[in-house]
Amino acid sequence: MVKKTLVSLGALALLFPALSYADDPSAAQLNMGLNALWIMVSAVLVILMQGGFILLESGSTRMKNAGHVAGKTIFTLGLCSLVYWAVGYGFTFGTDNAETTLSKFIGIGEFFFNPSIVAAQDAPYPLTIFFLFQLAFAAISLSIAWGGFAERAKLSSYLVFTILFTAVIYPVVAHWIWGGGWLAKDGAQDYAGSTVVHLTGALAAFAATVLLKPRIGKFNKDGSANEILGHNQVYSALSVLLLWVGWFGFNAGSAVSVGEGFFGYVAFNTQLGAAGGAVAALLISWLVAGKADITSMLNGALAGLVAITASCAFVDPWAAVVIGLVAGILVVFSVKFFEKIKVDDPIYALSVHGVAGIWGTLANGIFATQTLAEQVGVGRGGLIDTGSWHQLWIQFESVVVCGAFVLAASFLILGVMKMIMGFRVTEEQEIIGLDLSEHGTYGYPEQMKKAQQNL
Repeated sequence: MVKKTLVSLGALALLFPALSYADDPSAAQLNMGLNALWIMVSAVLVILMQGGFILLESGSTRMKNAGHVAGKTIFTLGLCSLVYWAVGYGFTFGTDNAETTLSKFIGIGEFFFNPSIVAAQDAPYPLTIFFLFQLAFAAISLSIAWGGFAERAKLSSYLVFTILFTAVIYPVVAHWIWGGGWLAKDGAQDYAGSTVVHLTGALAAFAATVLLKPRIGKFNKDGSANEILGHNQVYSALSVLLLWVGWFGFNAGSAVSVGEGFFGYVAFNTQLGAAGGAVAALLISWLVAGKADITSMLNGALAGLVAITASCAFVDPWAAVVIGLVAGILVVFSVKFFEKIKVDDPIYALSVHGVAGIWGTLANGIFATQTLAEQVGVGRGGLIDTGSWHQLWIQFESVVVCGAFVLAASFLILGVMKMIMGFRVTEEQEIIGLDLSEHGTYGYPEQMKKAQQNL
């Protein structure tokens, strides 16, 4: 025991040199240091998920748009960071109006966030690192929204919508559930963002794809759909693996502490949910279509991850498997449903992040246990554990209210953008591809030049 303690203290001294000069580093300081390290690693994992989104969107769309996908993702990540620093974080977590009724609906304060250089002596973690972690979540929600813009939106529309989504839409929902708002006071359970991050991004994508209308050639006059294949399924598969790994920062990082190792339990449930989604989607597509569809399996893995995001800290392992399995089945049929109603969703954002996000949030009301709800300190146990419908109603309430707000705000903002500036490229620009029309170059210059020569 003594040997282990000395080794641990030595490792901490290397990781946090300032502590090695302290006369007597307290247990609180050591705990803060470990928390800071874990949250920082988690923030990096979540930010690296942007690489997964680059591969997912570029792999699922055509070669002529690949460079555009990669470039606009990096650009919007940078712009999102500045806007979230200036106002988004303040609207989410600001407490200047903490004693007023307004605090139930929006945070005020901490604009142009300027934290202390080091953490306060009794703080559980530095606010600088907490900010980076929360910023990463906002950026993920924004990247989900881009699924509705894919292959047909102007670059200028990404600029304008990034500012307004990060400043207005995302912070309101995040404040309601995570920032001490009225849904938080009601006991809404959304541990890492099935609603806050995923449903919010998906509904913004839905508004965009409805207003932009389908890509050229997606639907025939008789209403039948044409399959527009992505240019690289290996990219898509690699993207899912990167996102899967990043999700451990997403979910387990939301523990924002290492004490008692509860983050490990969250990671454990996360893996089970993802696995259930991947297996269920492949098997159900195989059963229905007679072929084991790889795209369906990839969507199933992501749907399982999205669904377990809300409940990873609230449910038993068997329930995590069930939640993932149901998400994998839902996503297969959801994709077919949206195509049937002529909604062109190239990245399957509506099914993977929207439908699975709704299911994951509601699942808490069914499978959450009272013991884990008390462990996390949010809400109550669900229907199976307690026999009460209370938590399921709260979960339903949060889905409906947050969904209605995001839909209304997104349609309003994008509708005004469409009238004032237009946010779809011309038919000619769409046909030649956004790489050339928006950036004057190709993501794959050799291949595209060969294609032009063969025309």
